[in-house]
Amino acid sequence: MSDLSQLKQSLEGLSLVDGLRYMANNYTEGKVVFSSSFGQEDQVITDAIFKNDLNINVFTLDTGRLFQETYELMDSTRAKYKKSFTTFFPKAERVEALVKEKGFHSFYESVENRKECCYIRKIEPLKRALTGAEVWITGLRSEQSENRADMEIVEWDEANKVIKFNPLIHWTYDEILAYIKENRVPDSPLHRKGFISIGCLPCTRAITEGENPRAGRWWWEVSQKECGLHS
Repeated sequence: MSDLSQLKQSLEGLSLVDGLRYMANNYTEGKVVFSSSFGQEDQVITDAIFKNDLNINVFTLDTGRLFQETYELMDSTRAKYKKSFTTFFPKAERVEALVKEKGFHSFYESVENRKECCYIRKIEPLKRALTGAEVWITGLRSEQSENRADMEIVEWDEANKVIKFNPLIHWTYDEILAYIKENRVPDSPLHRKGFISIGCLPCTRAITEGENPRAGRWWWEVSQKECGLHS
């Protein structure tokens, strides 16, 4: 898309805050949104948005299977910045039907079952969260996985009919850690225990030295380590 090429040029060389401000100022008010899973990358973006009072709506997805530490981080983030965010939950009747038919841990049995659970708990709520949005901001970084290596700073997300803005796509993990330390950004204590990429509790384990950052996600299967949000 030529428009995306022009947008990419406009964003070249801008700082994180200036890039976020550019998107907030050049698209319809209330239609620039940021999805946070409260990982370290997302906390960096949240800090930039909240500290600078940018007109960007922040939301998160609560799958119902998160770590207690993630819930505690949600509260400490709200308390630090005195800002609110919207939480989207899966539809109760869909979760009830899944558990009734296949039990609480069907995702261990097959990739298909796991993707079904991810769809109900994450993808369908995301689609509701993105309804009417023009820009979807994410905390994706290219070095996180092979699937993300070729992603651009701005892309067209056909599934959700929205521009996806990845302001940290070229940041290194060391840069993320440096920002967190310098700006005293709250993050999860699980990161110090080897949980670099944190999702649902039953589907996340700590990684060992030298492993890919997302190796701890759905560790029992051989896949692209994606739930479908960023396919």
